[in-house]
Amino acid sequence: MKIIHRAAELQEQLDYERARGNKVGFVPTMGALHEGHLSLVELAKQHADVVVVSIFVNPLQFGPAEDFDKYPRTLAEDAKLLEIENVQYLFAPGLEDVYPNGPELTQRAGVTGSTFEGASRPGHFDGMLTVVNRLMEIVQPDVVVFGEKDAQQVFIVSKLIKARFRNCQLIEGPTLREASGLAMSSRNRYLTDEERKDAENIYAHLNQMREELEAGAKVSETLTKHSTAIETSAKAKLEYLAVIDPQIFRPVDDNYQGPAKIIVAAKVGEVRLIDNLNVKAINA
Repeated sequence: MKIIHRAAELQEQLDYERARGNKVGFVPTMGALHEGHLSLVELAKQHADVVVVSIFVNPLQFGPAEDFDKYPRTLAEDAKLLEIENVQYLFAPGLEDVYPNGPELTQRAGVTGSTFEGASRPGHFDGMLTVVNRLMEIVQPDVVVFGEKDAQQVFIVSKLIKARFRNCQLIEGPTLREASGLAMSSRNRYLTDEERKDAENIYAHLNQMREELEAGAKVSETLTKHSTAIETSAKAKLEYLAVIDPQIFRPVDDNYQGPAKIIVAAKVGEVRLIDNLNVKAINA
């Protein structure tokens, strides 16, 4: 595996790969890799001849009160994991390679970017979309892989790919979970044993919600019931809990029919977690 820090060097290497007829797969990350990330790497390997994994902690997608400085940076450990996975290129650029003119927003996530995660973290999706756009410009992949756990991110990125990188296929990797059902996250390492049990309780409520909705329960009643339960039994500070239409990423009402997605964000202690579950059908 080659570890590359400069954009020009990576582009030179990838030009060589394309000249040999190789298809390029790309997995953008912020590092602190876990099995969830590695499952995305496996997907990329299935759809491409060579794989690039980027590790860059993007300052533009962190708010003033968020954990940019505390976000785990574990490049040496991450490189070892990617070496085992037979990744060909690890791209770990500096700020000047990603943002040669300084970190400034060049992309806007629009209305969807101001809801749910965007409402809780103003400006987050503009920053995320800006760095994804820049990394895509550098790598120019044939295939890019994102994880289903960040559902709103995937929805917004899909619009960017369709608009600006039409020759690239976006693949959505399923959420990888711990044995308890807790979605794997770089932030899970900060949970105490007691907080981990509370976080697992949130996932249990999502499962109950899915069962109830698929059995015909009303969306409004289900949300009210489990919002209260999550804040009490899971001891979590709920930021949002919603049932959305995955085609437009907007909340559904009691008259909605069809597939849906439950999305949640909550703080357990000082750790902010997100998750989602698909619902086969409501009022089918």
